[in-house]
Amino acid sequence: MESLSPNIYVKDVSNTMEFYRKLGFKSIMTLPEGGEEPVWAMMQNGNVTIMFESIKNIEGRLPEISRQIGGSLLLYIKVQDINGLFESMKDQVTVLQEPQKTFYGATEFMIQDCNGFVLTFAD
Repeated sequence: MESLSPNIYVKDVSNTMEFYRKLGFKSIMTLPEGGEEPVWAMMQNGNVTIMFESIKNIEGRLPEISRQIGGSLLLYIKVQDINGLFESMKDQVTVLQEPQKTFYGATEFMIQDCNGFVLTFAD
């Protein structure tokens, strides 16, 4: 294995991209190309790559995934400046847990994205 890039199913790819831009992610690729409403996007911030796909785009091909979006996945993202990152985004996102030291020595905070997924940032 070389890498893991989750492909997360969302209601609205454009709205999701806007949210993740606030977290410092940049768009790498969208489909279809050419200014149409995207049904799939790849975004990256440092070494973290996440793909987003419209649930409507895939549910016809894979009906077994037709379910409620959000809540069934927690992304754990390692960062270097945990306090600086928290300060830069706390007023733009839904904070579920402010930075705190864990029993295993990491400092973590949690937010919820625009689709209901939980993102944990840790140092």
